[in-house]
Amino acid sequence: MLPREKVQNLIDRHFKLETELSSGDINKKKFAEVSKEYSDLNDIIENAKQYLNYQKDYEDLNNIINDKNSDTEMKEFAGSELEKLKKNFQNNEKKIKLFLLPKDIADTKNAIIEIRAGTGGLEASLFASDLYKMYEKVCQKKKWIIEVISISKSDAGGLKEIISLIKGKNIYSSLKYESGVHRVQRVPDTETQGRVHTSAATVAVLPEAEDLDIKLEEKDLRIDVFRSSGPGGQSVNTTDSAVRITHIPTGIVVSQQDEKSQIRNKEKGLKILRSRIFDYERQKIDLERSKDRKSKIGTGDRSERIRTYNFPQGRVTDHRINLTLHKLEEFMEGEIFDEIVENLSLQAQMDELNKIS
Repeated sequence: MLPREKVQNLIDRHFKLETELSSGDINKKKFAEVSKEYSDLNDIIENAKQYLNYQKDYEDLNNIINDKNSDTEMKEFAGSELEKLKKNFQNNEKKIKLFLLPKDIADTKNAIIEIRAGTGGLEASLFASDLYKMYEKVCQKKKWIIEVISISKSDAGGLKEIISLIKGKNIYSSLKYESGVHRVQRVPDTETQGRVHTSAATVAVLPEAEDLDIKLEEKDLRIDVFRSSGPGGQSVNTTDSAVRITHIPTGIVVSQQDEKSQIRNKEKGLKILRSRIFDYERQKIDLERSKDRKSKIGTGDRSERIRTYNFPQGRVTDHRINLTLHKLEEFMEGEIFDEIVENLSLQAQMDELNKIS
């Protein structure tokens, strides 16, 4: 059971914030912060009150059941209410525990999603393109904004690599479980024998870092310029507009050549670099907190196989939670993306709850 004082603190805090908001003696910036916390507590406050009242309500109903003067109908009613009370108590406890879990500050941020063709040659690049189209469709359905930062195409409409920024509400919380190796099993169009080929694409999802999150010092950066070439660079390969930025302390390197302007390439490169450093620092902290980071949701490691898309059988399997859906076509259309995300999120929450239970 949760300590009563911890639950009472939620109620006391809610009352204090309510008093502060109604006083009118609060500046604009503080008002926004207090309103946000008050709104968050509003979602849980009724559960907290019911949780604290449980013991008294339990004793009252028990007294009716054990009272010799209570008639049969009254006892049956009290017994039924007691069962409801117990179930409600368990639900309230679970909701409060979830509310008390440490919040990931990155959950509310926009996300940078990087998709790269892995093993499998041309088929891998075609699958990388299909994955990107799937995320595009998810964005359309959710009215998120997706902007391409960098793209490198392969033959036959495939993608060697694509990096995009996705903007909207709580984007990172919805996409963070996509990091890892996505494996595809299907018959390529070029396959005359009808054999199933296996290839893969790697996805990395990073929270978009702002200047406040990561401050880049000029002394920590080495910036090299070079002549653009290849897809995205054909029209600019007469000037040294491409940029390679190295963050010396971490060794993280970003190259950008999509834009004709060296300044624009540098801006885009710094945006990607900032997010990669932010992600690097977060992972470092996570490793320090716990050596055992592998759970059913996985480490988020780019080398970890997280999902298989089997086209001949029309199924998509998420290996972290052993979930298989025979709705591959719908998934690639972005229609059941939420179903997998909700299951992954629920499992992650349950794993965290087990740690504090």
